Amino acid sequence: MRKPKLKFNFRDSIQRVIESIAPILQITFAAVIAYSISHYGLSHVTPLLAVTVSITSLGFTRDARPRRVLETAAGMIFGIALSETLLNFFGQGLWQMAAVLIICFTLARFVNPSAAFAITVGIQSMLVFLLPAPDGGVYMRSVDGIIGGLVALAVTALIPRNPRAMAIKDGDRLFDMFLGSLSSLRTALLTVDVKVADEALSRVRRSQPLIDNWRMSLDTAISISRVSPFLRKHREDLSEQVRVFRGMDLAMRNLRVVVRRVDFLLRDGKSRPYLADLLEQIAASVSLLAEGLEQPEKRQLAQEGFTDIIRQLDPKKFGIADQLSEASALLLLRPMLVDLLCASGMSEEDARAELPKV
Repeated sequence: MRKPKLKFNFRDSIQRVIESIAPILQITFAAVIAYSISHYGLSHVTPLLAVTVSITSLGFTRDARPRRVLETAAGMIFGIALSETLLNFFGQGLWQMAAVLIICFTLARFVNPSAAFAITVGIQSMLVFLLPAPDGGVYMRSVDGIIGGLVALAVTALIPRNPRAMAIKDGDRLFDMFLGSLSSLRTALLTVDVKVADEALSRVRRSQPLIDNWRMSLDTAISISRVSPFLRKHREDLSEQVRVFRGMDLAMRNLRVVVRRVDFLLRDGKSRPYLADLLEQIAASVSLLAEGLEQPEKRQLAQEGFTDIIRQLDPKKFGIADQLSEASALLLLRPMLVDLLCASGMSEEDARAELPKV
């Protein structure tokens, strides 16, 4: 049995580090501030939990929404406070440790459905239970945890990680996949290359993680814009980007259907230049829509292009109205163009009104 090889890509590693610079600086700043408040402000000798709560609450996760930060901090503080209370009641020992874990996990599952919340509570309870108690009072570590959580929330609002830029970057990645799939499909239609069509089909089937990433980064950007004075000016732009995302999500799903149909049709050995030409027109307008993430005026140009294309989607125009199999691929483009028009800012009702009657 072969052992799986560990793959290391230097370029990917460098890109990962570059994308992590903002979180690294944000987390470091939060940890230093939390430590300083506890150590210098409250004279806590070793404010370990102030630092760990601030670091863990922020983390390197794509989901940097204030709500997620609050939930993580709350879970940690809950575990710290509960463990301190139980420690004072039960004392230390093996059975006491088991009792603390059982109680902490049970209460965590009762108050919050998230499995991660329960694990966070359990880990923090064991840190409190196993580490030597600091001087200064019973709930000193709980105070440190609260300081770490509050600092993490403040940093999320006042020193955000530029979530708008992350959302645009995730959108660009989805657009790149969409355009690459259109290009491959166009080549397959002209050259009658089933292998190229198969590759396009494989590509669009891998699109869901890109959709999920864009959705998460948009949710994060919008959530932070509600509490951050530095992102409020972008709220309207983010709302428009949500509309683009929703349209592209549906368009990508319809593209998968189109690719599957074309992959099947090409097995008859015939080229279809008329379909290839339509895909080229669609790609040109999709490129404008992608540019519209940073240049909103491009969305109108994209909408005009999609409108011209959708009016062509009539099998009679290409003389294939009586060829059901041939017309099917053309008809499948219709819902995809409706989705693209919606992404460009048109209402679904108006987009459907542009469809030619068949």
